[in-house]
Amino acid sequence: MTIAIDRRALLASLAGIPLAARLADPELARAAAAATERFNIMTAGGYSVSGALATPDKLPAPVVILVHEWWGLNDQIKTVAVDFAGQGYVALALDLMGGKVAATPDEAGKQVQAVDPARASEIATAWIDWAGKNTQGSGKVGIVGWCFGGGWSLLASTLAPVDATVLYYGKCDLAPEQLSHLKGPVMGHFGLQDPRMNKEMVGKFEAAMQQAGKPYQVFWYDAPHAFANPTGANYHKEDAQLAWSRTTEFFAKNLKG
Repeated sequence: MTIAIDRRALLASLAGIPLAARLADPELARAAAAATERFNIMTAGGYSVSGALATPDKLPAPVVILVHEWWGLNDQIKTVAVDFAGQGYVALALDLMGGKVAATPDEAGKQVQAVDPARASEIATAWIDWAGKNTQGSGKVGIVGWCFGGGWSLLASTLAPVDATVLYYGKCDLAPEQLSHLKGPVMGHFGLQDPRMNKEMVGKFEAAMQQAGKPYQVFWYDAPHAFANPTGANYHKEDAQLAWSRTTEFFAKNLKG
């Protein structure tokens, strides 16, 4: 009980600080991350996986699953989960790196290479199943991811039913046959200066979505890869704010409406 009260006090103390400011300041991000709790479930394969859980004051509520960047489940992703809880969602930041958090791009690249797609798929589908069935949830489920996590947010939505999917500059060139399994609409945010998640890749995604008959929205920003991350050199404040407002409106419409 004391822990819950402390977490509510932390949330209250951070409420007036903009999300971007919390993300950019390591101390503020650490404080926000402390307002989450470690939460474990079992996968279909019988092994335990953990995530960072943030809950709103009013329950039941829609659930938003967050998928981290190649860095792993760090304080910044937990901070975004706390922000979602403040918006009235049960927020669960999953972990595809087995608890590892990279400090350098070299470490992050090695982490990505070590990810087992089959195991990551099992982890993601386990969390989506939990999100749709847990008693704190309303039954509505959304998922959002960035970069590495953006690709996984879309892929996970083809593996298990999700009511709304958002990806930030993630791999999206899936086949129409895969995308046909989507339950809800998809929103994508991409940078015109991104050499990898570029017009060619996103064009394939749009064509595949049209062939699959699935609703989607794609937004382009005159920005590089990772433009929404305030901790990186590619951060574009205005574009990040616009993308975030579109994301929150999209989730409100599809999960709360």
